[in-house]
Amino acid sequence: MAEFKTPPADLLAGLLDQCLKAGADAADARIGATEGVNVSVRDGRMESIEREESTNVALRAFYGKRQAHVSGSDLSTEGLHALAERCAAMARAVPEDRYCGLPDAIELATGPLDMDLTGEPEISAETLEQESLAAEAAALAVKGIKTVAGCGASWNRSSRWVAASNGFSAYKTGTSTSLGLASVAEKDGAMERDYESWSVRRTRNRPSAETIGRTAGERTIARLGARKLNTRKAAVLYDRRVSGGLLGALMSAISGPSIARGVSFLKDSMGTQVFAKGINVIDDPFRPMGMGSRCHDGEGLPVKETYLIEDGRLTEWLLNGPSARQLGLRPNGFSALGFGDPPGVTTSNLYLQAGEKTPAELMVQAGEGLLVTDMFGPSINPNTGDYSVGVAGFWFENGEIAYPVSEVTIAGDLPAIFARLIPASDLEFRGTRDAPSILVEDMSLAGS
Repeated sequence: MAEFKTPPADLLAGLLDQCLKAGADAADARIGATEGVNVSVRDGRMESIEREESTNVALRAFYGKRQAHVSGSDLSTEGLHALAERCAAMARAVPEDRYCGLPDAIELATGPLDMDLTGEPEISAETLEQESLAAEAAALAVKGIKTVAGCGASWNRSSRWVAASNGFSAYKTGTSTSLGLASVAEKDGAMERDYESWSVRRTRNRPSAETIGRTAGERTIARLGARKLNTRKAAVLYDRRVSGGLLGALMSAISGPSIARGVSFLKDSMGTQVFAKGINVIDDPFRPMGMGSRCHDGEGLPVKETYLIEDGRLTEWLLNGPSARQLGLRPNGFSALGFGDPPGVTTSNLYLQAGEKTPAELMVQAGEGLLVTDMFGPSINPNTGDYSVGVAGFWFENGEIAYPVSEVTIAGDLPAIFARLIPASDLEFRGTRDAPSILVEDMSLAGS
């Protein structure tokens, strides 16, 4: 990690003070530092190794209802002074934004604000290489695998210091490591590929390298001989590898900026039954070692566990300060990282609560349909919720996998999909947005 001659918190305090002296009414800023190593292998030997170490600084200045933001990598006294002067001057020159501004001090998060999410303190390039080689070898050992298209592992650490002229300051650091590969097989001149990958804070929280490689290989072999489907209506079971995409569509639809602009098919749905009873979508910022865990939002406001969907009802918009002001509401802890940039909106560790039946039981319940294991380029109309996506996967009959399929398009509308989706019991926490397998019956499938 980069060595700082002056503690980053002191650099930020000085930067904010210089910005105010340069004429700004208020300001916020952040300093970030990252380091990491990435290793890729091919054909049993190392193909490349990349190392990264960088620092950066970002500053946002306010002049009345005007704001400007700049960033750079020069943390010298002269560099920070020039950054402050330039940002304050820009803020005086830009058009007004009546919804911009910092939170009042009384609104800010309190208590322990620094967060340490360090999992593996450091993983050497040699270890990453060994893990990658083991995964590649396991995939190639699966009968029928022709080649591994890409295999790599990485480790990285990031640290972030933030501060604002309203008195807020905090520090967060964390590490993560990843391992993944894609394998390729061929049958009758048709190529198929599939993958497996994991990103975790601790390696003990993922399968072994051999298991990851073997899983990718077995998935690829299972896709050989894929057929096309005739256009029809059928049940669709989204595998948990792809089901989080439906959560992503929900997040876009309840984003505060989208609601404020009136470009969401859920803009009139607050407090209404959007999903079936019993469905809960929860954001948990305090999950131990969660990939998205945080103790404050991107503007320094408090966060809490939130049921965005409770018993099927929509309960919250995802609000940051600007969208809350535009809607005449209070921000609720869903601001994405600002501090040097205008804040967006985001969740932390979002998940759809698991249901009672296993995916196999849901297939039996549906009888026949499409198990989706891969999706390509979803298209969503934000105003109507019209939805289509290219998929590949497996056709099932009598509750059992029958054969692989490809080049299928699923079409429908998200309000209807949300209203009748059924979650399976196989929820697994792997990232910042997790969902179990999801069954949606009576979907339109377009094939040959």
